[in-house]
Amino acid sequence: MRIGLLGTGPWARMVYGPVLASHEGVDLTGVWGRRPEAAKELADRHGTRAYDDVDALLADVDAVAVALPPDVQAELAVRAARAGRHLLLDKPVATTAAGARAVAAAAEEAGVASVVFFTTRYLTETADWISAQKETGGWFTGHARWLGSVFAEDSDSPFATPWRRQKGALWDVGPHALSVLLPVLGDVRRVSAAGPGPRDTVHLVLEHTGGASSTVTLSLTAPPAASGAALELYGDGGVVRLPEPTGSAADALARAAGELLAAARDGRAHPCDAAFGLRVTEILADAEALLVPGAGEPR
Repeated sequence: MRIGLLGTGPWARMVYGPVLASHEGVDLTGVWGRRPEAAKELADRHGTRAYDDVDALLADVDAVAVALPPDVQAELAVRAARAGRHLLLDKPVATTAAGARAVAAAAEEAGVASVVFFTTRYLTETADWISAQKETGGWFTGHARWLGSVFAEDSDSPFATPWRRQKGALWDVGPHALSVLLPVLGDVRRVSAAGPGPRDTVHLVLEHTGGASSTVTLSLTAPPAASGAALELYGDGGVVRLPEPTGSAADALARAAGELLAAARDGRAHPCDAAFGLRVTEILADAEALLVPGAGEPR
């Protein structure tokens, strides 16, 4: 599969570029970025071509992988889908329900495959655990904590990007928590939100369609010593905890790319396709509507 990379930021440089360049199932055909000089640097690093025109890149590929801020991603994903290109998208698909809806609709109308990269869903230990808990059932509640230190004092994280600063933990790490809770506990029929707590901490309470409830705690300004992800489920089988994965983000992306290949070949919808990405976006948008935009203060 000929694939083009859209984006030249930290995630593209650290994960997307190296993985796509070395993946045996894809040919990294080219790179496009909003900064041409950065696109050339990344393309040169991986022995491929830098494109100045995104439509020229779309004309030369079968699929695109997108490592861009979510609302930039949404606009370009629609263009790519309408051009008949398969989609390897990052989370969140967009930061508005309308933006994500446009992506999902374009993918469906064009009949292209789509896979959204929620890291936890593509690491072997966590992916197997999610499948096992879904099969087990009987869970009545769960609690997820995704605490990052991207904007902690003295942090020099390469992911302290403008869109994360503007949208916060709800939109950056919230998708990770939802990507685990939804397949196990079911869709969400009602969401409550409160925040911020200390720093930028946000709390969600979710009512799931199957009758279960869950709580989610999110932050991008946790002290480094308190950062990390954890998820627990409580039910008939007792208490189970999301395992600590041994794989890397690169391992997860390689699997996601392989699953895009399979979805494109078989014509089957992927569990984490653009439609699932839309549902995650809708839930986050509902939560955001309960908070003062940009600040997280209660209405």
